[in-house]
Amino acid sequence: MKAIVFDTFGGTEVLHETETDIPEPGPGQVRVRVRAAGVNPVDGKIRSGTMEAIFPTTLPAIPGGEIAGVVDALGTGVDTLKVGDEVLGWSDTGSYAQYAVATAAVLAPKPAGLDWARAVALPVASDGAERVLDLLDVEAGETLLIHGASGALGTVAVQLAVARGAHVIGTAGPANQEYVTSLGATALVYGPDLVERVRVVAPKGVDAVFDAAGKGALEDSIALRGGTERIVTTADFRARELGVVFAEGPQRRSAARLAELAQQAADGALLLMVCATYPLADAAKAQQASDAGHSRGKLVLTVD
Repeated sequence: MKAIVFDTFGGTEVLHETETDIPEPGPGQVRVRVRAAGVNPVDGKIRSGTMEAIFPTTLPAIPGGEIAGVVDALGTGVDTLKVGDEVLGWSDTGSYAQYAVATAAVLAPKPAGLDWARAVALPVASDGAERVLDLLDVEAGETLLIHGASGALGTVAVQLAVARGAHVIGTAGPANQEYVTSLGATALVYGPDLVERVRVVAPKGVDAVFDAAGKGALEDSIALRGGTERIVTTADFRARELGVVFAEGPQRRSAARLAELAQQAADGALLLMVCATYPLADAAKAQQASDAGHSRGKLVLTVD
């Protein structure tokens, strides 16, 4: 099968396409013919070697862990899925490939009304967003500040927080202000004087902060909260030195919740924005775009 691999840690230049063996599913697993693979910021951090302490990587490695595709083969003990089922979820092997192996229990059915690219925009973002919202204990009537509100994670986090009844303030670049507003948030441009500008739109203060951007907003967040309580980042590795929680705990990977949100997306009740799609062979370009940040929604690899 065709796959993208890296044999050493480094920049996007270490990624290259190669032919490798098709993986075989083990007990409780299925093999998925990948139709779309999600490109996430963590993929670039693993490729660069900066995540070795958290995600040790055996080289050569296939990047990625987010898939949407068609069940191609069943491992022993799998009775919840059948060959031909269209699914989305998380892979146990790298997802930048024509085939990937996944645990059957963490795959959700893909609704007919949800295309492959939008389907693969959901697993990591929904799981990460709900995990952080729960860590922050966000409740109805509270004010939540989300940094990186226009990205794939931010897009879902804003909507899920609004659904909880929270008032959301979302920071993003100048070109994404209307988009963030369309998600149900009060949009602000990140950058200088952010603390003062947040206080104008939230004179009673912010109750919690979700940093999905990792662009140096933690100091402003601490100033707005008057301390480090109820601030969580998924992207800023300075968190510990500043006394802020870095959300690196185990993912929940609930197939039932994923299926529920996928149906909402198919029905139009949950917006999933795809920023750009790239063919598998252009994985390096996709990761370059991811490393640069500032995207609106999800970057996706399409797999023939």
